[in-house]
Amino acid sequence: MKGKKSTKSQKIEGSTIKRSRGDKIFDSVNVIFLAIFSFTTFYPFWYVMIQSLNTGRDSLKGGLWFLPRDFTWENYTYAFKDDRIFRSLGVSVFITVTLIVLSLFFTCMVAYAMSVKYFPGRSLFSFFWYFTTLFGGGMIPYFLLLRALGLNKSIWLYIIPDIYSFSKFIMIRTYFQNIPYELRESAEMDGAGHLKTMMKIYMPLAKPMLATQGLMIGVSQWNSWYTGVYYQTNPKLQPAASVLKMMMTEATASLADASGKEQVILMGKMVTYTPESIQYAFVMILTIPIIIAYPFVQKYFVKGMLVGSVKG
Repeated sequence: MKGKKSTKSQKIEGSTIKRSRGDKIFDSVNVIFLAIFSFTTFYPFWYVMIQSLNTGRDSLKGGLWFLPRDFTWENYTYAFKDDRIFRSLGVSVFITVTLIVLSLFFTCMVAYAMSVKYFPGRSLFSFFWYFTTLFGGGMIPYFLLLRALGLNKSIWLYIIPDIYSFSKFIMIRTYFQNIPYELRESAEMDGAGHLKTMMKIYMPLAKPMLATQGLMIGVSQWNSWYTGVYYQTNPKLQPAASVLKMMMTEATASLADASGKEQVILMGKMVTYTPESIQYAFVMILTIPIIIAYPFVQKYFVKGMLVGSVKG
């Protein structure tokens, strides 16, 4: 009897559920849709890359879709021949890393305090911070304020104004509120202060949210060129995005008079790049570091966005 039961149970465990025709159709449509969606997401990046590796004059002929037709490194050579690009990359790395660390730390401090239910004036502070996001002084008053503070000649121009964000505060505070309050009480009973509790308990538990916010801060700052072009008066403190923007403008101006020619002679050398091909190369230079950094925080990204955006 036992042998028959075991044989029967093995057949049941080894059997497969027969899938209906509707399930198969759904799976097929789902796979096709995801394949099309993945292609439309990846192809713009691939298109920019092959355009940056192709001669600009040849790209003007059109028909360049999947592989470079006239391979060249000239677009990247033009971008990196200027010493400003290496200095600006160092500036961008310093700004991005420093802003991520300081912004997350100070925002966590505010979010930690506001997550305490008995904190006096919690609702008033939250409303005040939200109310200030509805108004802006404009470009000229903002520049005058930066100049009065001496930030227009400092590298802290890129850090201090962006060190706090109300939207990031809301998401981190919501995440902190979902952490059991008993953990805070246990830490207080063990003699831990608020700073130690935040750094040893709350921030490690909020790693998915902090990784998500850090990625968003880093991408935004790395690609930001506006502040460096219009507010920074020290040319040695220009970030990479601002320098590449100015170099692209210079390349456009130098080739403007020769836009209808097949070949251009600059500095005694024949060149085949165009403003468009230079632009593609600049886009790749700014994009590749983000692509390299993204896999390290990707596993936290979805969880951080979902948990921090819904109050449970």
